[in-house]
Amino acid sequence: MKKLLFLAAFALLATVPSNAQQYKVVTSVESIVPNGLGRSRIVNALEEKDYKEYTSVRSEEDNTRNKSDRGDIRVKNFEETKLLNFYNLGGIRFQNIAANDALITNMINTMISEGWSLEFVVSAVESEGGKGDGKGIFITRYIFKK
Repeated sequence: MKKLLFLAAFALLATVPSNAQQYKVVTSVESIVPNGLGRSRIVNALEEKDYKEYTSVRSEEDNTRNKSDRGDIRVKNFEETKLLNFYNLGGIRFQNIAANDALITNMINTMISEGWSLEFVVSAVESEGGKGDGKGIFITRYIFKK
């Protein structure tokens, strides 16, 4: 009877999901600069940073700041996958968009085969917006969970 209770308790604990989860952010940056002058990439950091090392707490009583150098935040180990720009001299290139989609799809499928699941996708466009509107990027963050 004790063995049966032990096995039942062990089986119950084995079915309880672990709270230890890991997240990873991979970013694609696609240039929307006319004439193909921009740079487009998938960027994946290969090292971790502890955000607390670069965080300061401010209050009226204590106005101390974290003295770490901003240069310390930079990640030196990362993957950079080339993508094609949305525009060239002839204007928008749908073939380039399809090629980027193929590379991004392969990246997502590779991450999933490595045990990650795609949890969130967040996109934004940054553009000068002024007369001529000659600068801009389309950025997408893919947030994976393991």
